[in-house]
Amino acid sequence: MKIKILRSQTNTHQEYTLPDEETTLLKALTHIKATQDPTLTFSAGCRASVCGTCAVRVNGREELSCAYKVQDGDIIEPLQYHPVLRDLKVDKEPAQKTLTRSTAWLHSFQEAAQNHSDEKRSERQTDCILCNSCYSACPVFAVNPDFLGPFALTRAYRYSVDKREEDVKGIIENIQSNGVWDCTLCGECTAVCPKGIDPKMDIMMLRSTSVQQGYEDPSFSQMSFGTPDFGGGGFGFDPNAGF
Repeated sequence: MKIKILRSQTNTHQEYTLPDEETTLLKALTHIKATQDPTLTFSAGCRASVCGTCAVRVNGREELSCAYKVQDGDIIEPLQYHPVLRDLKVDKEPAQKTLTRSTAWLHSFQEAAQNHSDEKRSERQTDCILCNSCYSACPVFAVNPDFLGPFALTRAYRYSVDKREEDVKGIIENIQSNGVWDCTLCGECTAVCPKGIDPKMDIMMLRSTSVQQGYEDPSFSQMSFGTPDFGGGGFGFDPNAGF
């Protein structure tokens, strides 16, 4: 079995041979580093899909290398839109600073009883492991590096529906610029999330809350819907012209 890995020093894909047996990509990378190429660099942590450290791109799709079963011909690359430190290891700190910019936490705390339904409303969003897969899959970053991104907006949604939050408007206000209205709703973030979170739906819910709080899509006011032209004055329709 052969796989190719993008090497940062040469910016080319280097091919490696692996034993023909079922194994995770993380074990394959560890095998290569131990037996073939000690210079190969990658990140790993819990090895159980709960820390998000080992996320990479496999054949153009984001995967956790500790969970992905390697296949013959796989092409392994680092996450997109992240500074590459070396090979498959990237700097996640710039992306995770979006959590600060989105102010995704309780702004004004109040005592509130939580029932089972309240817990379920944000349970899935709380499962985010900050693997940055959704950030890497998001096409908006190709044209807008200042976009808050899927996991920051999912976190903002998680706190906007928390009954203990008195200042929902404060959260919503801080995600208007480079935030909820910049998303294309393509769903790529949802497709690659290893924890089954749906950032696309969270963003749609945040848009609804934004409208309720008095905000609107800033591009809407700039849209031109044109003027009907039927060939005459006014709207262009002459009732005496006949058919």
